[in-house]
Amino acid sequence: MTKAAPKLSTLVAQAAGGRVVRTSFVDAESLDRRALQQEDVRHHIAGGFPDARRVVLTLYPEHIPDVDTGVTVFRITPQTAGWDAQDFTVALRGLTQGGKELPEDLLGEVREERGGFLVAATGKAVRALSEVRVLGGRELDVEEVGAAAGRGSKLREVVVPSMRADVVGAKGFGVSRAYFQQGVEAGKVRLNGQPARASSDIREGDSLSAEGLGRIDFKRVLNETRRGNYKVELEVHK
Repeated sequence: MTKAAPKLSTLVAQAAGGRVVRTSFVDAESLDRRALQQEDVRHHIAGGFPDARRVVLTLYPEHIPDVDTGVTVFRITPQTAGWDAQDFTVALRGLTQGGKELPEDLLGEVREERGGFLVAATGKAVRALSEVRVLGGRELDVEEVGAAAGRGSKLREVVVPSMRADVVGAKGFGVSRAYFQQGVEAGKVRLNGQPARASSDIREGDSLSAEGLGRIDFKRVLNETRRGNYKVELEVHK
């Protein structure tokens, strides 16, 4: 079961007071991202995958240059075939550290890849996964991928005729608007963790994620062109 996010106002106040605070994995939809836009507080929202629906929130005071996201992704490959994602996930729930079963909210999403699985983890689960060699009676190969399983992020400057989600999303990911609209209609696109509509407007600080494509963080509007279009800066995660 996904754990609800702690009260954001409390976390923001703690970070503004000089602390680095971090949640376990929570439902991305439970986070009010606009409430995180504070002048004296910075934050990371990370789930190990650009379109993750279970994420870790880290808040820290603005005078600190940066902190890590608190998430590590592992590639785990069973040495024998025939293990599907459901069985693997069930086995993960029995993972222990120091003789104690790990809380479920320290493990994030599990995704299949190349005969193995990618697993996002935080806290004590990171050490537990780095040390595990047998799970559910199967021997494993374990490789630490890093903070994210995607190819990384890139700042892009693009020109768009409007701030609609389908317009910005299509331009940012480099796909046709019709293709992106299909994803919206299928419920595969989210704006700030909530199901997006094609006509939803995007503003600075918003996050747009699309299954299979990644995530776009809307940084800022650079200028308005003579033809009434907008030049915007996007951080595209794939």
